[in-house]
Amino acid sequence: MKLFLKQYDLKGKTIIPFNTNAGYGVGSSFETVKALAPDSKILEGFSVEGGKEKDGILLVMEGEKEKKVEADVKKWLEQIRLE
Repeated sequence: MKLFLKQYDLKGKTIIPFNTNAGYGVGSSFETVKALAPDSKILEGFSVEGGKEKDGILLVMEGEKEKKVEADVKKWLEQIRLE
């Protein structure tokens, strides 16, 4: 992400940050986007805990978790006026 934002001039562009993680959260990712694209419009970001890996096995998002995340993404898109 850092390399991409350093290589391309996104001045005047709209950036919509999002993050999937395994429970560590967004960290400083969204702040990094703002710092590296100061002349861009940065919309509210979205972060979600996705699937995790345990003992070399990828545990995917499914069932109620999948439904909740889908609803959360739709709500976020409505908030930033993309749906």
